[in-house]
Amino acid sequence: MSSAAFPDDRSYTDDHEWVLIAPGAALPDEPVRVGITSVAVNSLGELVFVDLPEVGATIVAGEACGEVESTKTVSELYPPVSGRVTLINSAAVDDPGLVTSDPYGEGWLFAVQPSDAGELLTAAEYAEKNGANA
Repeated sequence: MSSAAFPDDRSYTDDHEWVLIAPGAALPDEPVRVGITSVAVNSLGELVFVDLPEVGATIVAGEACGEVESTKTVSELYPPVSGRVTLINSAAVDDPGLVTSDPYGEGWLFAVQPSDAGELLTAAEYAEKNGANA
């Protein structure tokens, strides 16, 4: 897997989620998108169901806030940041295959107004932890 598999314009978690905050950047004043990585997608296989937090819900970095279900297993979602959910990707809810086909683009899961961040990794750090070339 090349580093191109992990866009470097965002940060990652050990739990295989990404947040659209550049590594080392301050928390933005605007909502940021959250999704799962290609490593998670490849591990899960074909997604059949996505359960996301409700708009307006307060979520806490590292605490489960939803699930993705595949033909193999169910996996909880652990948000990379704390804050208030401002939007969910209804297209991904209606068609979980969108997450599989484009995890860093149209397959994003929800947007959150961040108030705090958990431990975030750069693309290179995430790639190294997952046995990919940085």
